[in-house]
Amino acid sequence: MPHVIVKLWPGKSEQQKTRLAEAIARNVMDIFHCGEESVSVAMEEITPQDWAAKVYQPDIVGQPEKLYKKPGYTM
Repeated sequence: MPHVIVKLWPGKSEQQKTRLAEAIARNVMDIFHCGEESVSVAMEEITPQDWAAKVYQPDIVGQPEKLYKKPGYTM
């Protein structure tokens, strides 16, 4: 625990995705007080034409109670 899935449009470099995964993992370990062996991060590329059906509707609109950061809102 935990496993984080980042859904994003294609086009980011492997270096960018690796840097993001490392930053997420560091923050998860720091905030949840767990070791590196407990954290995994995955990247799932979703095409722009599929974004609404595969991400926006089911994950954002369809499950607002799970969102801790909503699109367009500052934290």
